[in-house]
Order: sequence, then C-alpha cells, then structure tokens
Amino acid sequence: MALPLLRRFLLPSFSLPARPTLQAGKTLSSSPTSILPSRPFSSTPSLPATYNQVRRGCRHAQPMRKAVSPALSTVLAPALKGVCLKVGITKPKKPNSAERKTARVRLSTGRIITAYIPGEGHNVQQHSVVLVRGGRSQDCPGVRYHLVRGAGDLGGMVVGLKGVVWWLGVEGLGEERVVFEDIVEGG
Repeated sequence: MALPLLRRFLLPSFSLPARPTLQAGKTLSSSPTSILPSRPFSSTPSLPATYNQVRRGCRHAQPMRKAVSPALSTVLAPALKGVCLKVGITKPKKPNSAERKTARVRLSTGRIITAYIPGEGHNVQQHSVVLVRGGRSQDCPGVRYHLVRGAGDLGGMVVGLKGVVWWLGVEGLGEERVVFEDIVEGG
C-alpha cells in the first residue's frame, strides 16, 4: 500500500502511454494517446575528441568565406566614390561572346579596381568621378564591382526610345519626333 502511494508522489503527474502491441485478433485503437511513442527520439550522442586526437590536430576552424567585393567590405561601405583611370573592353568567359565595357577606377580609399559599366552606351572617360557598388560581373574574370548609373559623371540609362518607336511607328521617327519632343517639353 505504501509503495504505490510513494510512487505517485515521486513520479511526475503525466506519463507517456505504453507502446501499443498487437495481439492475435485485436487491432490498434485509434485514440491519439496510443499513437504517441513510448519514449522520445534520441540519436547517438557525438563523443568529444580524445586528448590524443586533439594533439594530432583534429580540430580545424571553418574557413572564412571570401567577400564578393573585398574593397567595399573591408571598409564596411555599400558604395564608394572613385576616379576613372582607364575605360576598356573585356571579353567574357568561354560560352559567352561579347564586349563588356569596363573601367579601371581608383577608389577614395586608394585602391584600384576593375568595375563593370552596365547598360547600353556610357559617357565615362578618364578622370570621370563615378560611384562604385559591389556585385561582380559573372562572366568577366576579375570584375567584382559595378558602376552606378546616374551618379557622379556617369549618365543614367537612355530609356523610352522603344516606347517612342511603338507610339509613332518606325517611319515616323523623322519630323514627327520633333513634335513629340515639343509635347514632352510642354510646347
């Protein structure tokens, strides 16, 4: 009598149900308590390294990830101002074939990098002041930066000509184009 009473006080008030067993002629009950496992899942614990394993050099630090744009990440800046030293053309890697416009830029930190000039057409020359952001050009080796269009001396993208061609038609780009520019200017 004392043993069941003592067991009731020492054990927690809730207990997981026993593992359901199938006997001949009986089926599992569909109550939710009978579906629960009798004990929680536990994987085999990983053992700590022994002293000899540590002496042999089993512990290695995870290698640091390389920065995509290291000249910006070292100074923790999203973008930096720079002066263009040289404008050139780079050929992309193997499956692609084009002429990618690039510029050598001296950043305000003094570092010289190669940056990609996005879009069609640009007005970057030597000594142009440009804004450089991170982000590599995937098919140009060594190009890890982009120039920001519309910032500094680099002009913005030329947009809207496709809409003008659609609105006026291909034939109407001669004299009617002047009329359209007058409409835009408010004349």
